[in-house]
Amino acid sequence: MGAHTHEGDGAAARRDLAVRAAVEQGLVGGADSAEPLTCLLDIAGIRASAAALTGAFAAALPPGTPVLHAFAVKAAPLVPVLRLLADAGLGCEVASPGELALARAAGVPAARTVLDSPAKTVAELREALALGIALNADNPQELARLDALAGSAPAPIATPIGLRINPQTGAGAIDALSTATSTSKFGIALRDPGARDWLVRAYLDRPWLTRLHIHSGSQGVPLARIAEGVRELHALAEEINAAAGRRQVDTLDIGGGLPVNFASDEETPTFAQYVAALRQAAPALFDGSYGLVTEFGRGLLAKHGLVLARVEYTKTSGSRPIALTHAGVQVATRTAYAPEAWPVRILPYDAKGAPKAGDPVAQDIAGPACFAGDLLATARELPRLAPGDLIGVPDTGAYFFTAHYGYNSLPRPAVHGFAVTQSGEVGFRLVRPAQDTSAIVAEAGGTLRDALL
Repeated sequence: MGAHTHEGDGAAARRDLAVRAAVEQGLVGGADSAEPLTCLLDIAGIRASAAALTGAFAAALPPGTPVLHAFAVKAAPLVPVLRLLADAGLGCEVASPGELALARAAGVPAARTVLDSPAKTVAELREALALGIALNADNPQELARLDALAGSAPAPIATPIGLRINPQTGAGAIDALSTATSTSKFGIALRDPGARDWLVRAYLDRPWLTRLHIHSGSQGVPLARIAEGVRELHALAEEINAAAGRRQVDTLDIGGGLPVNFASDEETPTFAQYVAALRQAAPALFDGSYGLVTEFGRGLLAKHGLVLARVEYTKTSGSRPIALTHAGVQVATRTAYAPEAWPVRILPYDAKGAPKAGDPVAQDIAGPACFAGDLLATARELPRLAPGDLIGVPDTGAYFFTAHYGYNSLPRPAVHGFAVTQSGEVGFRLVRPAQDTSAIVAEAGGTLRDALL
């Protein structure tokens, strides 16, 4: 997992150019001046993923079919990233007031925003209705809240509203991320006794329910199982519309959850393969009779992020070489706590940012936090690292450094987007500044020092 894979891979070549440029331009590296940790996003790679997603669906649908690809903000809650994706034709899927604020700050209009959350407050629902943001209700109690809000509204509901169902199609390889198990916390369990009849009646009683929502995919879930959930969604929509005698449900929100390959630079599965799996499982989904919404996050961003950290010290313990770096649980939380489910690759670079060669040696790659499990890799075969070298952790553009974990009050690292010219020159654009210690103190109640005296 530690080898560089440059053959025919433009993304890998851009990555190595960016690492060298980051050192040369002082973004990371030297022990005295540069930051010991920074994070990079490949702008061209992000645009390519967005184009692959929109192109895969456009090729499969009749012209004019309404489609909204809403990026799952939780995967990379960075305003410039949301703005870049909006420029590429995507909207936003949000799951909290904070994520909605980020989407609005990025200039994403309400009509291209979807609100999903299993615990929406009355205030959140009221705001979504006022703004015209599409929302998916999670459960009967939330639907009852919407009934009350609809009854008190000065005009009929114009906001697109749907219900989230759980198709109960089974778990993937990572239990914590499996959203379609028999006991999942999300949505209305479709196979529970009486649930299907209740759902049909809920729609017949509420002409303003016009959407159905599912999210059956995630890391570790095979495409066939994701597609099975979408097939169940389509069948339910057909059943509701037949019972209503009209096309009441006009839009299917099929969620996201395309798995990502963390083992190499190969991007697999692709969005085209995902669409092919859907077409095989539910061909009528693509006949143009329903508008579609998707909510991809990891599949769009993961392959285009890189954590870049300085090796501060090296040591040996129990004959095991250990490289102590500045990248650990604060940027790779899931890897530190669940390494088997979330293994990462380690790319070794020398102090100048050039790929490091040498005989492989089994060594641990440790982070800076004060707990024993703060490891990115154990007994990983790599050229022996030395103080001043750098490690790159690829495939971290989603849910890694954008979802900072404040253990030991470690600061949020800077995030830079990069672009490479045809001549190989690298330009960086600041996406998020590094957090300084004054900001950490302020977050920790620094202005309220005497509050408990």
